Amino acid sequence: MSKAKKTTKKTTEEYIKEFFENLSIETSFELEETEEEIKLTLDTQDSGMIIGYHGETLDALQLILALVLAKKLGGFKRVSIEVGDYKKNREEWLKKLASDAKEKAVSQNREVILEELKPWERRIIHLILAQDDEVVSESSGEGRERVLVVRPK
Repeated sequence: MSKAKKTTKKTTEEYIKEFFENLSIETSFELEETEEEIKLTLDTQDSGMIIGYHGETLDALQLILALVLAKKLGGFKRVSIEVGDYKKNREEWLKKLASDAKEKAVSQNREVILEELKPWERRIIHLILAQDDEVVSESSGEGRERVLVVRPK
């Protein structure tokens, strides 16, 4: 790893530590950074508070932290926070949802609409179904009304 990369990672870690301290959240974390994304795995007693209702607080924290880091580091990267296995468990549920939607679309030969998914959840389902030969998926609508449509090929 180059010296510049280490400095950036160390600087990023310092900003993240400061961010959570300012929120009075005691946590330790592991940081994994790529060109496009910063992945954090948090270890904290405050996981419920961080996740919030249906993950809404977690989504907000990810966005705010991404914006803070973009300003301090001079470039935007998506931030993904895993806490209390929330996303891991949610991804397992999304895999089942994608499988069920595919089966229904194929067996009934009609489109299936999946509502009330967050952007990252729609992305995961799109990635799962992109490898499938029997169905296609696309997002439709705007804002909170955006849905994921699964239809037979």
